[in-house]
Amino acid sequence: MASYRAVMLTGKGGPDILREVELPLIEPGPGEVRIAVRATGAGGTDILMRRGFYPYAPRKPFVPGYEVAGIVETLGPGVTAPALGQRVAALIVHGGYAEKLIRRADQFVPIPDKVDDAAAIALILNYVTAWQVVHRIAKVKPGDTVLITGATGGVGTAMLEVLRLAGIRTFAAASPARHEAVRALGAIPIDSRSGAIDSEVRRAVPNGVDVTFDNLGGAFAGQNVRATRKGGLVVGVGFAATDNGLAAVPVSLARLFPAAYLAGRRATFFGITQLYRKGPQPFRDDLAALFALVEKGALAPRIAARLPLLAARQAAEMMERGGVEGKIVHLAQ
Repeated sequence: MASYRAVMLTGKGGPDILREVELPLIEPGPGEVRIAVRATGAGGTDILMRRGFYPYAPRKPFVPGYEVAGIVETLGPGVTAPALGQRVAALIVHGGYAEKLIRRADQFVPIPDKVDDAAAIALILNYVTAWQVVHRIAKVKPGDTVLITGATGGVGTAMLEVLRLAGIRTFAAASPARHEAVRALGAIPIDSRSGAIDSEVRRAVPNGVDVTFDNLGGAFAGQNVRATRKGGLVVGVGFAATDNGLAAVPVSLARLFPAAYLAGRRATFFGITQLYRKGPQPFRDDLAALFALVEKGALAPRIAARLPLLAARQAAEMMERGGVEGKIVHLAQ
């Protein structure tokens, strides 16, 4: 029987539990498409799936890999689009670390010729998250002020670019060594290691910022609330800093924070998959809009590293060491 290579997440633990395996090649069913995978990406969610809890992960063992780009090689019965040979992208949550992938045809979005595989991978999770949280959740507008924690990670840098395109005055919490990188993306750096993010923000904006995007959670949550003005919005983004089990996952900041703690601020949580599961059209629309910005040269996704397609363990080790700026992308040889 024909087979293909993949990386399997075999249990809970460190990078060493990621194992390369051979899996049987099967045909797509009705309404499905099989692609030859050209690229996938690594991110913080992979660490959560491996070390902690992530609500949308399947039961172990499974093939990780949250996003994918590839070429359509087989159509299931009844499928007319996408076309054979077409380059496509998809948000899949798991399955990307593999040479082949089968999913429903309507999950795939065509990739324009001028957008390469690495850029497409960076856009699927990081930049769609940034776009949706800025424009669909917070609905920022000219004149607003924004604070971002975790500003030099994959999602954080994407947010900085999206906010710069929108003309928003943005403060970015980062270590001093990364302040120049933050300035290059149009933001005002704030020292994230001083333990006083809120004090630094309020020296520049005495009443507090209009919106805070919290990409870290945990110990930063209180500072983020205090850095936000009364009536402003605090958005918890993703599941960072929540690797110690279900009780720590911020399903809703509004539920976790009592009214007295928020002291007149509003709070919500955003997860890209949470919104996607309600319907794929917003994701399809937003990814297409981002593809168009890359084609025009208005957006240049930051690629931290380009690794072989199945080098999942290497990516995991890089992320756990920290200091990754931008997206780790895996590419087929």
